[in-house]
Amino acid sequence: MSVPATPTEEPVAGTPDERPPPLLRRLAAGSSTQIGLILVALIVAFSVLSFEEFFSVANGRNIATDAAVLLVLAVGATFVIVTAGIDLSVGSVLVFSGVVGAKAMNGAGGDGWGVILLGLAACLAGGLGWGLFNGVLVAKAKLPAFIVTLGSLGMSLGAAYLITGGVDEREVPFKLVSNVGIGRLLGIPYLVLIALAVAIVFGILLAQTRFGRYTYAIGSNEEAVRRAGVGVDRHLILVYALAGTLSGLAGFMNLARFGTTTIGGHATDNLNAIAAVVIGGTSLFGGIGSILGTLFGVFIPAVLQNGFVIVGVQAFWQQVAVGAVLIFAVYLDQLRRARRRQ
Repeated sequence: MSVPATPTEEPVAGTPDERPPPLLRRLAAGSSTQIGLILVALIVAFSVLSFEEFFSVANGRNIATDAAVLLVLAVGATFVIVTAGIDLSVGSVLVFSGVVGAKAMNGAGGDGWGVILLGLAACLAGGLGWGLFNGVLVAKAKLPAFIVTLGSLGMSLGAAYLITGGVDEREVPFKLVSNVGIGRLLGIPYLVLIALAVAIVFGILLAQTRFGRYTYAIGSNEEAVRRAGVGVDRHLILVYALAGTLSGLAGFMNLARFGTTTIGGHATDNLNAIAAVVIGGTSLFGGIGSILGTLFGVFIPAVLQNGFVIVGVQAFWQQVAVGAVLIFAVYLDQLRRARRRQ
């Protein structure tokens, strides 16, 4: 007697029945090197279109300076997203930290390095406080990270408005702007050096230390890590505290660059940071990612924006291009996860 044929399942993308093109499969297998090659391709394309204006030391310095603050935010966001979490509050925490830092420096008076260090400490403390707030609610109260950080987004920004009365703090020490904000070392802006130092230090922390291994493990399988005896709650609190502290540092860098708190200028910083992290190859589902990839992911939108302006394309197309790249990056992440399940 013949056995009835079983219904065939619908093929899904990434299976042998319906496999993506070879190029997409190679990108989905991807690494930070491939993301870096995309960045190089963009640089080459804009250099061909407008070599003298785009491919110059001055323009490269401008691109790097524009990307510096976002890179610091994105480094913290990388740790959070690797744990399969999310932090929507980084832009507002940047604003709040800048406000308390500016208030602290103005309250102390003077233009010396002691006053500037006081402002830095206030910025870092402000960011740390919001990071701990997020981490405790996510780890201990078991609230969804999306809801917690969406709430702290509004709370921190509202607190900044309450402190300032809705008016930017425009008085910061001149030495902060002249030395840190626009100063250079061997032709490289100090803001860029600070951002690169953050990326290197925390890249090593994520890739080469026990803290980093636990971060990846929690994103891959939180319950398994918990059963192995790791203090998952404590680790998550530290991760969110790290993201908040780096947002505070970004607030200090923003003060140094603009000489004001720019309260209304950071509405999309959280989305830009998350987009940079995802474009850099970090999985929104956790367990996969690198700071090197995030570095490339930060510079891809920066190069697009700068290149479009130079070649005369409307700046609005930069948002369209970054959105398309973001969707493509998430699609590649889905293919990567399908490959791992096979």
